[in-house]
Amino acid sequence: MSINKAHKEFYALDLEDGWEVPPGYPDGIEQKILSGSLDEINRMGSRTRLLRFKPGIYTTAPFNHQYWEEVYLVSGDLIVGNDENGQGGETFAANTYACRPPGTDHGPFKSCDGCLLLEIHYFD
Repeated sequence: MSINKAHKEFYALDLEDGWEVPPGYPDGIEQKILSGSLDEINRMGSRTRLLRFKPGIYTTAPFNHQYWEEVYLVSGDLIVGNDENGQGGETFAANTYACRPPGTDHGPFKSCDGCLLLEIHYFD
């Protein structure tokens, strides 16, 4: 497998600009692609992104995708398994990690105070 990512040495990230709402996500959840790209239709590629939740934002249904996902909670709080009204679930704090194989149901998600996640997505 070949992973096509540009060579990038250490550089300061602009955490103000370059954010967008990912397809299928509610406003208040934004991504910033750091490296690579993912072709979900042809099941190719790899990407590294930051994902941030603004305070109080939540999703209402579980996610399931056909790529590997590694997630590191950099800062803030993340609730996993809330209901469609944003209630319930298990709360996680910074410095927690998840690794999900393709086809794994996960979520819904909520953040009370906001959070920043580092995510790596890839196909075998």
